[in-house]
Amino acid sequence: MSGCGRWGRIWSGWSSSQNRGGAELQLRPAWNVSNGLGGMELPLRPAPKTEPVGAEQELRPYPTPVLDPVSLSLHETPLPGPVPRFEIPGWRERFGVVAGVTGRGEGGGRGFDLGLWNASPVEETMTRWRAFRRVEAGFGLTVLGHQVHRTEVAWHVDNGHGERWIQIEGVDGHATATVGILLTVTVADCIPIYLVDPVRRSIGLLHSGWRGTAGGILERGISTMVERCGSDVHNIVMHAGVGICGECYEVGSEVMDGCGLPMDGAGPWHADLRAVLADQARSIGLVSQSTSQWCSAHDRQKFYSHRASKGADGRMVAYLGMRAVGR
Repeated sequence: MSGCGRWGRIWSGWSSSQNRGGAELQLRPAWNVSNGLGGMELPLRPAPKTEPVGAEQELRPYPTPVLDPVSLSLHETPLPGPVPRFEIPGWRERFGVVAGVTGRGEGGGRGFDLGLWNASPVEETMTRWRAFRRVEAGFGLTVLGHQVHRTEVAWHVDNGHGERWIQIEGVDGHATATVGILLTVTVADCIPIYLVDPVRRSIGLLHSGWRGTAGGILERGISTMVERCGSDVHNIVMHAGVGICGECYEVGSEVMDGCGLPMDGAGPWHADLRAVLADQARSIGLVSQSTSQWCSAHDRQKFYSHRASKGADGRMVAYLGMRAVGR
C-alpha cells in the first residue's frame, strides 16, 4: 500500500529552493522500479491544491508532525539480539519507520559482513543476509543496488507476492511510499543518508561517498520524493548516518574541489562529508536534520571501514522501511 495514496505520482511543482551554488534546484526524473524492472518516467502535471487526500492517507496511524528547525548530533543506539544493529533513536516511535545500520558484531573472522563482493563463501554471506532480513519482520521486499558512486535513485513500487529480494544495477539510492519495502545500501565509510516525509509517508535511502556528495545525490533523492509523492521539502527529515569522520578522511584536491571545500596549504586535506551534506540540506531547504557521531574508522571495533582497513574490510547495511501492519 502506498502512503501517497492515489496521488503518489503527482509532482508538487516545487522548484524554488537553492543549491550550494545559488542556482535554482532542478527536479530530475528518477528511475521507476516495479519488481526490479527499471524505466524512465517523467513527472506528471501538478495536482490542484484543493485535491482531497486519498483514503489510504486518511487511515494513517501517525499524526502530521510540526517540524521546528533543528540540527542534532547523535549516536545510533545498539539493539539487542543475534544481528548487530544500531538504530536511529526516536525514528521508530516518531515516524513509524525502521531505520538503522548493521554492525561488525562480536564474532571472529569477517564478523557480520553483508558485502556481496567479498571473499566469504556464498553460503556464509547469504546466511547473514537471511538472518538480517528475519530480524525485522513486516517486509515482503528487500531492495539493494549494485552501487557505482553516482547519483541514480530508484523509485520502488511493490506489485509482487511473497518474500523477495532484488538487486538493481547502477543505483546508489532508493525511495518509496509503499509499506513493506525495506530499502538498503551497503556502506563502509561512505555516508548513508536517511530521508523521511512523515506527512506524505514516503522515505528515501542514499549511498553518498565523495562522488555522490559532489554530484548531488542528496538533491536527487529529495527531488524523487517531491516528484513521485508530492512531498514538501520542508517536511522532509534527514539523518546522515554512520561513516568516516573528517579527521580520518584524508583526501586529495579532486575531493576538496568536487565538494566545494577550501584547500588551505599544500595538502593533503581532510574532508567531512557529513558536514558538506548538512550544508547542502540547509541550502535545499531542509529544516530538520541530524548527524551521526559514530566514525566508521575511529569506531572500527563496531563498524567496517574501507579506509582504515586499506580495503580489506567488510560492509555494513544501512536500512530504512515502513513495516507492513500484520506481517
